[in-house]
Amino acid sequence: MNQIHTPTPKDQSAFKDLDAYWRAANYVSVGQIFLWDNPLLRRPLALADVKPMLLGHWGTTPGQNFIYVHLNRVIKAYDLDMIYVSGPGHGGPAVVGNTYLEGSYSEVYPEISRDESGLRKLFRQFSFPGGIPSHASPECPGSIHEGGELGYSLSHSFGAVFDNPELIVACVVGDGEAETGPLATAWHSNKFLDPATDGAVLPILHLNGYKIANPTVLARITHEELEQFFRGCGWTPIFVEGHEPVQMHALMAAALDQAVQEIRRFQCQAREHGQMERPRWPMIVLNSPKGWTGPKEVDGEPNEGNFRSHQVPLHPAEHAGHLKLLEDWLLSYRPDELFDEHGGLRPELAALAPSGLRRMGANPHANGGQLLRDLKMPDYREYAAQVPAPGVPGVGDTRVLGPFLRDVARLNDAERNFRILGPDETVSNGLAAVFETTNRQWNAATAPDDKWLAPQGRVMEMLSEHQCEGWLEGYLLTGRHGLFNCYEAFIHIVDSMFNQHAKWLNVSADLPWRRKIASLNYLLASHVWRQDHNGFTHQDPGFIDLVVNKSAEVVRVYLPPDANCLLSVMDHCLRSRHYVNVVIAGKHPAPQWLTMDAAVAHCAAGIGIWEWASNESADGEAGAEPDVVMACCGDVPTLETLAAVSILREALPDLRVRVVNVVDLMKLQPPSEHPHGLSDEGFDALFTRDKPVIFAFHAYPWLIHRLTYRRTNHKNIHVRGYKEEGTITTPFDMTVLNDLDRFHLVMDAIDRLPQTGAEGANLKVRLAAKLEEHKRHIRTYGQDMPEIRNWRW
Repeated sequence: MNQIHTPTPKDQSAFKDLDAYWRAANYVSVGQIFLWDNPLLRRPLALADVKPMLLGHWGTTPGQNFIYVHLNRVIKAYDLDMIYVSGPGHGGPAVVGNTYLEGSYSEVYPEISRDESGLRKLFRQFSFPGGIPSHASPECPGSIHEGGELGYSLSHSFGAVFDNPELIVACVVGDGEAETGPLATAWHSNKFLDPATDGAVLPILHLNGYKIANPTVLARITHEELEQFFRGCGWTPIFVEGHEPVQMHALMAAALDQAVQEIRRFQCQAREHGQMERPRWPMIVLNSPKGWTGPKEVDGEPNEGNFRSHQVPLHPAEHAGHLKLLEDWLLSYRPDELFDEHGGLRPELAALAPSGLRRMGANPHANGGQLLRDLKMPDYREYAAQVPAPGVPGVGDTRVLGPFLRDVARLNDAERNFRILGPDETVSNGLAAVFETTNRQWNAATAPDDKWLAPQGRVMEMLSEHQCEGWLEGYLLTGRHGLFNCYEAFIHIVDSMFNQHAKWLNVSADLPWRRKIASLNYLLASHVWRQDHNGFTHQDPGFIDLVVNKSAEVVRVYLPPDANCLLSVMDHCLRSRHYVNVVIAGKHPAPQWLTMDAAVAHCAAGIGIWEWASNESADGEAGAEPDVVMACCGDVPTLETLAAVSILREALPDLRVRVVNVVDLMKLQPPSEHPHGLSDEGFDALFTRDKPVIFAFHAYPWLIHRLTYRRTNHKNIHVRGYKEEGTITTPFDMTVLNDLDRFHLVMDAIDRLPQTGAEGANLKVRLAAKLEEHKRHIRTYGQDMPEIRNWRW
């Protein structure tokens, strides 16, 4: 346990300045929440000086101010390259206020000047219409983590320090946030950190006792149990506990000195002496009152050290006496000692902050696009599957992609700016080739028969989709590149994390001072149509629906039909900037349709007619329209559509059939809705204005209707897709259960083509018999019929 340090007179003198800076940060924070005018209380506070709408979070803010002030000290003392991650990012007044005091905020926003006028603007804009959010949002310099949704701070922090050997991330973890599943798991990220080539994360548990209306779990267990918990997770906790400022300054200064020295010692042992034993990294537990330095009581109820201080503790417009409480609170920080006659922070206090790029608000790692370097990319065409004719067998699309990703990792190994992440699924998803050139990074114990585990590696796997997502987001936000591969059904685990990252990209794209970062790339394999062996629990393609809800400026969805299209798409995604790219591809052996040249052209267009599969102009008639459009999007829907077309062309040779394949899902929307969207004229040229369209889709069918509802021919579009029917069964039976199979697609076409007459009716009868034969066969033999398994175009 940390011993109480008795401050010396020299300490007390140094801490006096630190305390003054802390008071300034607290004053600026309270001002942001409450004040509309009179920013320095140069006259008595009036109700007209108070904002009509009070929003924000006070409870966590003073503790974060305390931490930030002390981090400034150690940055200067040790010349640290450090950024700040605010887990309780709803304490936005702290990060905004501290970047303002250090000067980085005014450099980004010159109108928020470092004087009384600028202070007034700073206060007015906070959590106000047309201003800035109350969280540690993208608008705040130095922020890579908004913290509006709790649980991801530690994951982001570790992602930021991978391959950043000089960087330290000071990660403030709220004790309420520590109750979330992602954060609870993130403590184990220390088993993946390489002290030789990675930076360090310094977690600071902000143990202030309460959430919104309840105590926190970690605050209500014994000191011994809390210490045992962190030691059991592999950390060395340093405790800073109390509420009296002078004593707390001394404890915090000693704790940070100890932590920084321990971090440097571990890194020196690894980098200079080759000692690779996993460090027991330091962390700090700051046990301080919630709402520290705020009103002790409000309306006879305890406030400081209580959940009531969580948000806005005073409401002067509604409660008599609150205006006086607010004035007394602000004056308790003695602003006349902190700011000069012009409203600027007094020079002797401003000098306590680091300078230049060492300021946490100006650190380039917190604006990762400044550091982003292009990936070195192999020529994806060299990895092409050979397709001498459409329909040749393939080994599995992601298995063709694997060697390409292997060489992306190899070419960028020296730069250390590319990683592949996944929840123990890289091999399962068909990407085992990457282990020909790299390992899984792993710094826990190993056994002799382990494979591909090493302290350094370009692949990171942990059976937590949350950690993989959070690590990758932190890695991207600090200027690197990566790919997240995952089973399609379980990418839903990070739905909310994706939401937050997409919102971050959307907001930051409109901030000219924020540079664009590498795209967040998802490769979803082991998808819904080939999870027949795992069953219903593994069958869900709904992540696409969530993705297309986000801003069209940042989301892209690709469903390549074969390996060569997958190579082309992935090359494009890895080169792209500031998007979320979702790529869905299969890993099982499947037919290959396009040569590499044809695939490149098809993917560039994103959608197109496959002339070789169509027969609409078989009689040589120029400009002939088809009788039916057979459309497909996704590898299995493409296979079943082409099988259906082969049946139609053989059984009904006079029928004119057009095959349209979609790679870029967003092509279906109008250009007014998505920048990739087809014009109405372009859409009609593919899908006609009045002919039936049978659309086989990878995911839930209603998404196609949603994307195309404005189109001229929407009323004739009939979509087949996943309709929540699944079980452990054969691959083809999965399509049958959802009416996506070739037989149902043919029958759908006949139902909309009265001109097929008796021939069409007879064909439907034969196909219905085939479906019955299929059911009997799989129940007897446990596999699909030979004519299905051995079908060729």
